[in-house]
Amino acid sequence: MDKNSKIFVAGHKGLVGSAITRKLQSHGYTNLVFRDSTELDLTDQKATMDFFVQEKPEYVFLAAAHVGGILANKTHKADFIYINLQIQNNVIYASYKNNVKKLLFLGSSCIYPKLATQPIKEEYLMTGPLEETNDAYAIAKIAGIKMCQSFNEQYGTKYISVMPTNLYGQNDNFNLETSHVLPAMIRKFHEAKETNAESVTLWGTGSPMREFLYVDDLADAVVYLMNNYDESEIVNIGTGIDVTIKELAETIKDIVGFTGEIVWDKSKPDGTPRKLLDVSRLHGLGWKHNIELKEGIKMTYDWFVNNYVDIKK
Repeated sequence: MDKNSKIFVAGHKGLVGSAITRKLQSHGYTNLVFRDSTELDLTDQKATMDFFVQEKPEYVFLAAAHVGGILANKTHKADFIYINLQIQNNVIYASYKNNVKKLLFLGSSCIYPKLATQPIKEEYLMTGPLEETNDAYAIAKIAGIKMCQSFNEQYGTKYISVMPTNLYGQNDNFNLETSHVLPAMIRKFHEAKETNAESVTLWGTGSPMREFLYVDDLADAVVYLMNNYDESEIVNIGTGIDVTIKELAETIKDIVGFTGEIVWDKSKPDGTPRKLLDVSRLHGLGWKHNIELKEGIKMTYDWFVNNYVDIKK
């Protein structure tokens, strides 16, 4: 990408899209185009096509998605598969019809089989059953990967797909009904500290293992890949390091400064037992993460505290 290339960041207000926007701006890319969901409904095929015809972006980061944690994924499967398929279909097809030079599609590590051998290599895709609680979202993302690969094969496009591990950071979703595990814990421990609660109840047993990547590292990786990678094979983006949910909870508890007890509600689901990405392909391409988990959580908690008035609304 040239510094004056016209770049469309789809989903620029979300966790991932806002981080990509910050990263592009910090690298001197100035010709960025955005539309939020009130200005452009990416599930609307005609509106999406009209936008591409009018703006003619040269590069597209497809970070727009309908996302959520275990509870949201489990209870709103129809929304997760329909909305994500619509967004992907419309943006990828409009990119093709309007001669976008390159598109980067953001997938998710949940595309891999529930019981995949650890760490998870890219070639394990579609080799076993998915995790039941988020299979609708995963299938939508797998369809996005296959769509990018199919357009590359049939039309010679340059559409690349990356699979991030669990992400966190500023602009995350801290709504306890729809958030992922790390931001949910930050909010629970913070509010328990503020109210002098004796305990915080968390879902499951605490035994599952998860890998977490600070979202600004993810943004650095995708800008790097947009400039340095042209193949159809998917690329995992992560740290290659995981922790138990219990260890994560203890770390967040210490950073927040909550002194009470953690209670584990074992009647609630744990989700996938372990989900660690093999990032050797990414390392081979010349990129490694910079921000370790404790440092990232501290930065995220600082942002949360500074924006708590708006988050509570």
